[in-house]
Amino acid sequence: MKDNFSGHSGEYASYRPTYPQDFFDYLRSLIPQPRNAWECGTGNGQAAYELARFFDQVYATDISAPQLAHARKAGNIVYSVQPAEKTDFPDHLFDLILVAQAIHWFDFEKFYREARRTARPGALLCVLGYGRLEISPEIDPVIDHFYQNTIGSYWDDERRYIEEEYKTIPFPFEEIHGPSFSITCQWTLPHLTGYLDTWSAVKHFIRQNHFNPVEELHRELQRLWSDDSIRTVRFPLLLRIGKVNP
Repeated sequence: MKDNFSGHSGEYASYRPTYPQDFFDYLRSLIPQPRNAWECGTGNGQAAYELARFFDQVYATDISAPQLAHARKAGNIVYSVQPAEKTDFPDHLFDLILVAQAIHWFDFEKFYREARRTARPGALLCVLGYGRLEISPEIDPVIDHFYQNTIGSYWDDERRYIEEEYKTIPFPFEEIHGPSFSITCQWTLPHLTGYLDTWSAVKHFIRQNHFNPVEELHRELQRLWSDDSIRTVRFPLLLRIGKVNP
């Protein structure tokens, strides 16, 4: 599994969007006995923290120790550095396995084998993510040009699964089709560019070209958006839910 995020884990914790409460309310409604959950590829722990509000115990793993160092803490969350595909968890422990904005980095076959091993009968696997942001008809084309042309060739191949809204990932489970959700944020322009700085393609671009292309994008966007004003930023939520061991 690639680790594109250890080098800027603080930025990731500060600028990445958070998942909506109505999604977690829906997820809670699907799980009659929320005992143990595994959040795999937890990053900064934001989804693990929300799960900890209604699960007895949450186990959250990531391959990045720096990411876990910035993760949100709670008394019933246990963080550990482990790959998705091979863990030290006992068999049949989890009522829920959740992967947020990370499954496209996994070895699907090996991870699904580990999910089946560690899931209780009737447990759910929830694959969660978010697509391209939407702000306004004036701003969206500017960011789209940056995404497609300035840094387009620097995205990892796995990015295509997000472009395809997780619809094309292998998902060999009995699927539950739920409602649609979106993430809605109130951001300033500096927060937006801070978020764009966390994109893996931006990091690849900087390593190869020795300058940050987001700085020029920021200057371009300032013609449309002053630094101190707040705008609504929307991300469509990507969601697949299935029964692991029906």
